[in-house]
Amino acid sequence: MNLSKNLSVREFTKSNTAERRGIDNSIPKKYWLSAKALAENIFQPIREHFGTPIYISSGFRSEALNEAIGGSKTSQHSKGEAIDIDMDHRNGPTNAEVFYYIKDNLPFDQLIWEFGDEDNPSWVHVSYNPDGEQRGKILVAYKSNGKTKYKFWDR
Repeated sequence: MNLSKNLSVREFTKSNTAERRGIDNSIPKKYWLSAKALAENIFQPIREHFGTPIYISSGFRSEALNEAIGGSKTSQHSKGEAIDIDMDHRNGPTNAEVFYYIKDNLPFDQLIWEFGDEDNPSWVHVSYNPDGEQRGKILVAYKSNGKTKYKFWDR
């Protein structure tokens, strides 16, 4: 079953941690519309623009999985509203190219340049709110004293 033309439910819910720990990472019915909206409004346009498979390093996370990996209690991943894209070492666009394409062309709720350096993030986090206006919030994630911090995009 697919959420969009090129995004399967299996790909969106795949998690090595969930498999290793026996955690059910199925999408509850109440989050199906969110997942479909994200797939159709974010994932699919990226896929079609670059014309190449887009690798999702983290998609849907059940509450149990999110807790197991130490994710935020308010993570949009747990509502089917966010994906992390990591194109490093794959044929296709760089993470930076994906980031700038989203920033300049797609409606999004939150876009995060996750770690990396000035030229390329380690991965790109993007979310889409199916219920309302997109905030268009752009952040940069960085480490400070071993903790993840965020600052507003200023480039």
